[in-house]
Amino acid sequence: MPEAIATSNASRITPITRVNDFVVKFANVNGSGSASANNMFAKAVFRMGIPVSPHNIFPSNIQGLPTWYEVRISEAGYLGRRDGVDLMVAMNEQTIRNDIDSVLPGGYVLYDNSKPLGPHLLRDDINYLGIPIKDICLKEFEKPTQRQLFKNIVYVGALAAFLEIDFQVLTDLVGDQFRGKERLIPPNIHALELGHQYASNNFKCPLQIRLKHCRKTDNKILIDGNTAVALGCVYGGATVAAWYPLTPSTSVVDAFGKYCKRLRIDPGSGKRKYAIVQAEDELAAIGITVGAGWNGARAFTATSGPGISLMQEFLGLAYFAEVPIVIFDIQRAGPSTGMPTRTQQSDILSCAYASHGDTKQVLLFPASPGECFDFAIEAFDIADNLQTPVIVMSDLELGMNEQMCDALQWTDGREYDRGKVLSEAQLEELGEFARYRDVDGDGIGYRTYPGTHPEKGSYFTRGSSHDDRAAYTEDGNVYAGVMDRIARKFNTAVGFLPLPEQIDTEQENSSGLKLGLLFYGTTTSAIQESLDSLERQGYHFDTLRIRAFPFHESVQQFIDCHDRIYVIEQNRDAQMKSLLKIECDASNRKLASILNYNGVLITAQHIERSVLEDLATFEQTAANTLSSRA
Repeated sequence: MPEAIATSNASRITPITRVNDFVVKFANVNGSGSASANNMFAKAVFRMGIPVSPHNIFPSNIQGLPTWYEVRISEAGYLGRRDGVDLMVAMNEQTIRNDIDSVLPGGYVLYDNSKPLGPHLLRDDINYLGIPIKDICLKEFEKPTQRQLFKNIVYVGALAAFLEIDFQVLTDLVGDQFRGKERLIPPNIHALELGHQYASNNFKCPLQIRLKHCRKTDNKILIDGNTAVALGCVYGGATVAAWYPLTPSTSVVDAFGKYCKRLRIDPGSGKRKYAIVQAEDELAAIGITVGAGWNGARAFTATSGPGISLMQEFLGLAYFAEVPIVIFDIQRAGPSTGMPTRTQQSDILSCAYASHGDTKQVLLFPASPGECFDFAIEAFDIADNLQTPVIVMSDLELGMNEQMCDALQWTDGREYDRGKVLSEAQLEELGEFARYRDVDGDGIGYRTYPGTHPEKGSYFTRGSSHDDRAAYTEDGNVYAGVMDRIARKFNTAVGFLPLPEQIDTEQENSSGLKLGLLFYGTTTSAIQESLDSLERQGYHFDTLRIRAFPFHESVQQFIDCHDRIYVIEQNRDAQMKSLLKIECDASNRKLASILNYNGVLITAQHIERSVLEDLATFEQTAANTLSSRA
């Protein structure tokens, strides 16, 4: 039986040896049908009880361009992206040179050797796994479409042999995938068997990187953030969704519609108890959302950076007229069209101060699908209580990639908190209704739904200057009073928002410096791996994860009590750092940026390198300062 190596000096290669701890990357052509096969591989690993994190890197065209699917496997639970590839499934001739170059020394390349590799593609420090996938499919399948699609299933079958994937898990997945289309199950299982048999008969299996059953995924699920958002909207009481299709937010409303068809149909009449409106553009979408929110519905729209840019004026209207709405911003790489299918956290400032004039919007920063679900539910309560827009800041990485999280939780009997809404009976008892009067000192007035009372409770909703009765005015002092009241409301807001998550290491660094990492959203996935590696090198960091804006007072306290804080974010201009400097009066000496804006998720290795490079300079500067003072 030949070894799984295709180079003349194979005996000098030291293969990577790992169990349940490696990266497999698939290089395919968009539109080739590879997505379902690659997803099957990731789910098989998950069903074997091994933590897994898939990352889909795909182009914005329909088909023909390169696409990659990267699967991080880590029994230790490190589920952020990692530098380097241990096993590359190289199925795209356009990118095969770079794909092979990305494999770590001692790693593996699985490729279709129906056509031999050119000499320029051979490295003497990696292992080659050549399988005649095209020839196998030509022999076994008659239809051209089957030959194309089953090439992907064949390599998954080969991976089952190479990595010791439980074959029963794969066949169960095929059965689940084609439930209701049973005629497709036998040929897919046959394709899996073809790949498995060839690998088993021609290579030493398993490889020295392999999988082993464990129990680390018990009570866990794999779900993408957009699906979790959609479920959160259903459970959060949303009845109106207005939208204009925009990558990567489209699947939020698609999923919302799917769940509403199951959960929002009146059992007696069969009528829908929800409305989904595809508007002609983003301006109309948010206009419909504001109208529905004013009318008492829980309404939302889902969009991305270009849509946020167009929605600014309506956001100002909802802010100043104090209409509760929810917006889900699934951020992508900008500016302009940018890279529509790449991730970034680059809408922070444009959302925090959205619209012209003095505005400050409420932002939520989920870091997992579980938080996408929870924050979607909470966003509607927050919007109703504060009578203002709430923007949930997800991104493409979180929104469109399946991630492992705890099973979603809902408490039966939980009631929606609609805030200060006056009933007909309450209006009847009032001597006078003033829509924008601060009765309780929290900056929030009382509101009514249209038609609540035949005589009382009506008011004119306007985006122009108004007094506390909602009457038009150009009295500058009255206008300033309204603006001051709305500002008070944002001090009140902090009490409704998710608190930051703070962890103190309680260990001192040898330099005497107190160090911190500050992060939010999807950068969270790389933090624990970074901390563990830095800890092994003698560096101890406190951490603070921001989950909402306006900032809780603990954010200011965290900044004040540390000598150096690394703000980790995925944009070019350090937008969260800028927001911290504005809101917390933080200095550049305190805050240092670790930035990543190439469109893919930041890695722990990038964070670690950046921290160590900065610390070398900062520690020396601090030592020189102390010496000069002495």
